Amino acid sequence: MTDPAEHSPIAIYAEGDQFAGLSGRRRKQLMLLHRAFHGPFDASQAASALHLDIKRTRRLLAALADNGWLARVRRGWYIGVPIEASAPGQWREDPWVVASTLFSPGYIGGWSAVEHWGFSDQIFNVIYVVAGRKVAPTRQAIQGTDFLIRTVPERTLFGTRRVWRQSVPVNVSDPHRTMIDILDVPASAGGVLHVADVLQAYFESEHSTQVKLLEYGDRLGRGTVFKRLGYLAERIGLADAGFLEACRSRVTKGVSRLDPGGPAKGPIVSKWNVRVNSWRLAADEEVRS
Repeated sequence: MTDPAEHSPIAIYAEGDQFAGLSGRRRKQLMLLHRAFHGPFDASQAASALHLDIKRTRRLLAALADNGWLARVRRGWYIGVPIEASAPGQWREDPWVVASTLFSPGYIGGWSAVEHWGFSDQIFNVIYVVAGRKVAPTRQAIQGTDFLIRTVPERTLFGTRRVWRQSVPVNVSDPHRTMIDILDVPASAGGVLHVADVLQAYFESEHSTQVKLLEYGDRLGRGTVFKRLGYLAERIGLADAGFLEACRSRVTKGVSRLDPGGPAKGPIVSKWNVRVNSWRLAADEEVRS
């Protein structure tokens, strides 16, 4: 019976000149790594897959990376280089795959999720990650890609959708959780003005589900979410009276800033206990008043 491994891409690749100088044992080890991992892996994971001790594994991975058979994601982490890579030393893994491995448990969120669901044409060059554990530093550059990581309690990691990136499952906030997140932290969408545009795009999309927004907001348990949601939904004319009343019934005491990163000044809309501290919205609010 023919061994399927003989016809695998790695086996075929091994017959080419690219593997010149690589011993048969090293070829077999490299094939095992390709089969075992479809994203970044570290020495301890590789040692388990190869049945080697950790010291030998570290030396092996370093040698394979130095010769272009593997690529370094960051210190101690590696990825397999695809057989079709014309310049193995310059190979870069999908940033979403990197994030799902290095910052797990968590999900792709904020402006990155906004882009994924098509709620904005604005392009952000930084991948926004929500992690259920402390990650430091919160801004990291890996393989030429910048990541911004926000830490949240692990119990709040709900409302996600699994998507596939190069055969690797990655969690991204679903459309409704994306809205709740950017209302909770407007900076995660680039500021409250962009949040208003994104929220409008959501309500006009096929994903719009008011019940889910209320459910997720309740589950997150932040009254400021309903202050911003209710104010913006009413201001832009996105929802009916029933939804607005549902938001208002969830508004907590105390005045919150519409934009948490903005100044502590601007007109207060008492109905929503929110200070409209975005100069553009504040100017319009004063005219409306």
